[in-house]
Amino acid sequence: MPAVTRNRAIELFWRIHPVVYRLTGGRLLGRIAGVPVLLLITRGRKSGTPRTKPLLYLAHGEAFVVAASYAGEPRHPAWWLNLRANPNAQVQVGSRVVDVRAREADGDERERLWHAIVAQEASFAEYERRTTRRIPVVVLEPVRRA
Repeated sequence: MPAVTRNRAIELFWRIHPVVYRLTGGRLLGRIAGVPVLLLITRGRKSGTPRTKPLLYLAHGEAFVVAASYAGEPRHPAWWLNLRANPNAQVQVGSRVVDVRAREADGDERERLWHAIVAQEASFAEYERRTTRRIPVVVLEPVRRA
């Protein structure tokens, strides 16, 4: 998939995407250019309102790994700022909803996961070239119920 640039058409697609994904349990738009997509549900750090964002992800054991690339924009995406304020969230993968806790990968783990993300979808390398910020690699780990 070619690296996208944020514009009105792309923003519209990503606003419609979660509706279609939820209605079909991920059967439609559960993959984009062969890469799996999940819905990340966070709480707005200011409003407390649930926010849903579709993201390409890398499966990593039972965890889900996402990159806060924001298509190479100079600022972090709102969903990452929300997770930094409250790392408890949910992901929907297909029709399954999982409670998760987010953490930022660092060091060798971050490098390994970043290379795996780029190997899965090369456009992330272009997003990295577009920005001066270090793109956070976020591990969404399932929360175990006692």
